[in-house]
Amino acid sequence: MTFAADQREKLLEIATRMFAALGYDGTSLRQIAEAAGLDVATVTTQVGHKRDLYLTVMERAHQADRAAIEEVMNQFAPLSPADAPRMIHALADSYLDFCVSNPQIPALWAHRSLADAQDITDLERRYVWPLHVQIRKSIQPALDAGHIDDTADFRYVLWTMIWCVEGFCYGDVLDDEGNRIEPDDQQGRNDFRRYLHILLDRLLTPPQKIA
Repeated sequence: MTFAADQREKLLEIATRMFAALGYDGTSLRQIAEAAGLDVATVTTQVGHKRDLYLTVMERAHQADRAAIEEVMNQFAPLSPADAPRMIHALADSYLDFCVSNPQIPALWAHRSLADAQDITDLERRYVWPLHVQIRKSIQPALDAGHIDDTADFRYVLWTMIWCVEGFCYGDVLDDEGNRIEPDDQQGRNDFRRYLHILLDRLLTPPQKIA
């Protein structure tokens, strides 16, 4: 890696951490430059202005997200309808582990849900929606065959899984002493994973199979 490429990578890593911590609106290019030990002119030469840098950060976050999802889906390809519930469980496990290992990525999206970077409006449609469509398309035969409850709106099943995982990773869950359960607490993560599987079973299992 050349010096310029190494410097650019360092800037992207710093920007990712700062956008995840402070949001796009709360982070200035000067702050990123100072954290990198550079002047603003050097930063703009390497990665462009703040908007350019943010778009690059979000593109990289999306690529990491997509790779994790497609790795799971490829393990089940070609997907038989009977295996669709197992794939969804595997996607939930993968997303949990991904968020624990890459906490800055869900944080980037969380800031957007709080009205951050309102002048950049199309990232969800460009990055999030196609992944949801891809998953929905893959499990449609399972819905048609009755292996997954077709009375539930699968869009909300998927979002429920995402909300639960991200809530756990943000430390929103308390233990019996009232202390936050940290995502890297192995026992806490195992307990949450077990709960998540139970929740998905309840959401995915057709009513006649529960009875």
